Amino acid sequence: MREIAQTRVRYGYRMIRVLLNREGWKAGKDLVYRLYKEEGLGLRTRPTGRKRAVVHRRDRFRPTGPNQAWAMDFVSDQCSDGRRFRALTIIDVYTRESLAIEAGQSLRGEDVVRVLNRLILERGVPKVLFCDNGAEFTGQRMDMWAYCNGVKIDFSRPGKPTDNAFCESFNGTLRAECLDTHWFQNLADAKQIIEVWRQEYNVSRPHRALADRTPAEFASQIAASRDLTESKTGQRLTI
Repeated sequence: MREIAQTRVRYGYRMIRVLLNREGWKAGKDLVYRLYKEEGLGLRTRPTGRKRAVVHRRDRFRPTGPNQAWAMDFVSDQCSDGRRFRALTIIDVYTRESLAIEAGQSLRGEDVVRVLNRLILERGVPKVLFCDNGAEFTGQRMDMWAYCNGVKIDFSRPGKPTDNAFCESFNGTLRAECLDTHWFQNLADAKQIIEVWRQEYNVSRPHRALADRTPAEFASQIAASRDLTESKTGQRLTI
């Protein structure tokens, strides 16, 4: 338990319990919580201010499967020499998979399009893309890309970051578990560390919204279920 907490410093006792159970240690929630407190493994976090009620638009697209809706946003950080960089984050809204984290000191609309084109070759074209009203997302390059690929871009309302809540949540996790826990020597170092974290996020990090499955596990189970359904349908057609 101490080893998990030391290597994943932003994990709380619930996440640690999930990982312990995966490793064969069947520990109850109360026991893990007590040991977590006794060992002083918790981190103090700064209060983020008063919570506010949020009302979302009712007509927003809700995906029912993988690759139907992606969400993207930017997050900023800096290297040890003071040079700042930005990272474009893109996730699958349904599976919570991190599809790409592209870091650079100057990312523009054409860079966003380049990353999206790469993902299309790997995964196909989404129906909807959620993003905010940043200049990189509202420019002519993105407009042309969306038109040519038949993708609807759902922009957040001005001053409403919760309209892109999935990506905002992911960026918070990225900052807490990676950006705030590493000291990047340079941009190349940042890219390498962030990519390692991204892969671990997909493959090793349980997600509460996915019933403590990792995004990769959830996506794999969906694919297996779909293949089984298609196989049964094919068998019925041949009878």
